Formats: sequence, structure tokens, C-alpha cells
Amino acid sequence: QVQLVESGGGLVQAGGSLRLSCACIASGRTFSTYAMGWFRQAPGKEREFVGGINRSGGTYYRDSVKGRFTISRDNSKNTVDLQMNTLKPEDTAVYYCAAGRDIDSDLGLYDGWGQGTQVTVSS
Repeated sequence: QVQLVESGGGLVQAGGSLRLSCACIASGRTFSTYAMGWFRQAPGKEREFVGGINRSGGTYYRDSVKGRFTISRDNSKNTVDLQMNTLKPEDTAVYYCAAGRDIDSDLGLYDGWGQGTQVTVSS
């Protein structure tokens, strides 16, 4: 029902920056009614909540990325971005975007997921 596509992943040195983009290319309702979340999954670990943005533009981030990551949305383009600065090796993971009713760290509360994009931070 909700089809999302992430892009922008790649290899970057520690301290560098990357900007990920998530495009909603199909949905059952207008993009602006979705809260959008970003998650990541490192090898051997469970998928974890990174941050999200609600319908009004309010954001929430996990403590480890506060001050370094910024989430924004452009409802006219049906996109949500994740700007990642001062990247650390521990940020290495596959990053996923998800659409839901509200920002939530519970994966089960989201209605649709992207395929993921790899972010690798070298030390």
C-alpha cells in the first residue's frame, strides 16, 4: 500500500556527512498525513529507531544522533530526508525509512518500509 524508496547511501570517512532521501512513490493516502521514521540495522543487531518527523514537522531523535542528524520533509515532493553529519563508525548500518500514523520506536506501528540503503563509515 505504501511504497518507499531510499537513496543516498554510500561510503564516507568518520567525521564526514551524507544525506539520505526517502521518496513515497505510492500510498493509500496523501503523504502529508504520514509520520515518517528512520531506522537502521547493523550486522548482527536488531533494527533500531534513529528518529522521525511528524505530520506537523516536529522531530524526535535517539540520543546518540542528537545534534548530528536532522530529519526534514517536503510534502510537495513526497520526500523525507535524513541529513547525517559528523558520522561515526558506529553509524554504519542499512538505513530504512518507514511511514506510520505517529513517530514511534516500535517497528510494528509503521505501515510501509523502504528497501534500505547502506551507509558505511570508515575509521
